[in-house]
Amino acid sequence: MLKEERKFYTDADMAIALMDCHDHLYKGPGGGVSTPSKSLGFVRQRVPSVSSLDVESESCVERSQAELIGVIEEKQKTAEKQAEGLIEDLQQEVTQLEKRSSELKQISHTDDHLHLLQSFTSNNTGWRPTKDWTKVIVYLSSYVETVRTAVSQLEKTISQEMNKQLCDVELRRIQQYEVDVTLDPDTALPYLILSDDRKQVSRGNLRNNVPDNTERFSAWPSVLGKQSFSSGRFYYEVQVGGKTDWDIGVARESINRKGSICLRPNNGYWTIRLMNGNEYEANVYPDVLLPVREELQKVGVFVDYEEGLVSFYDVETRVSLYSFTGCTFTERLYPFFCPCHNYNGRNSAPLIISPVKMDAGLGEDSGNMFPPSSKRRKARRNQ
Repeated sequence: MLKEERKFYTDADMAIALMDCHDHLYKGPGGGVSTPSKSLGFVRQRVPSVSSLDVESESCVERSQAELIGVIEEKQKTAEKQAEGLIEDLQQEVTQLEKRSSELKQISHTDDHLHLLQSFTSNNTGWRPTKDWTKVIVYLSSYVETVRTAVSQLEKTISQEMNKQLCDVELRRIQQYEVDVTLDPDTALPYLILSDDRKQVSRGNLRNNVPDNTERFSAWPSVLGKQSFSSGRFYYEVQVGGKTDWDIGVARESINRKGSICLRPNNGYWTIRLMNGNEYEANVYPDVLLPVREELQKVGVFVDYEEGLVSFYDVETRVSLYSFTGCTFTERLYPFFCPCHNYNGRNSAPLIISPVKMDAGLGEDSGNMFPPSSKRRKARRNQ
């Protein structure tokens, strides 16, 4: 645990700090022009030390600070090299002028005017005019764009890191609402293959000899969970790795199960999907692309019945994928699973309902994400 008096810096604090650096680099202390060495020292002093940040944010802040200082140092070296070149040219001209001045003084003391004229003419032969230094401009880098880019990148990085941390805490607390979900064979499309423990489902090529009851899907490769929920909160996880297409989520009891169906909230489905191996979307209109960078391996599904909330999480990376909010539930909700078509074996891997791996460090009093009065109120389950 971190000490109470330890100060935390938010992304806004870091942005303000770097903007202070921007003002210093651009205007200099007291409004004057800042030199590179003074500016660099100010940056090191003004940007908060990584020891003042929580452990998860230290590395990204340290990298941003190092990158900013590295860019400024590089610009400083370039400016110094340019200045050294100009100084060297100027010193050479000063040396030449001093030499010419000395020669002119020597011949100026003669009383032989003809000799003076001849010496002056000879001395002036081959003389190169000095450089017009009035046209030489030395630009002092203000680092405006450098700091602006650093501020923008740091804000983005810290925001992502903080969101990841918050999502991790949120997910660990939500996982306490785990429920045991099994598949209901009476709702499965006849072509679906269910495991003996009713935890896995995949699409087969042969039709199973099962009755065409009212609960069964007749055309869509889908199956519902055996358990239904009409209040409280519940959570379960599904392994989706190795598949090219799938849909998972929850559905209300009165959904249409015959013929072609459209997975939309107004039809009683709150789901997300994978299409064509890399297209992750929320099934809404219009479709919403999900923030997935790598192939999903396990998806967490959380429902808060009273709050009208259905949320999906990438369990491996601890990232929130999508949330349906403001929903109005008046019926029982069932977990929904669609392994989609086999596609000649390319999508033969099953959807697997997997047990939740709880964080051993998370206890009952680990946070207040939910109201104390209902913190451990799980969903009422109907078998």
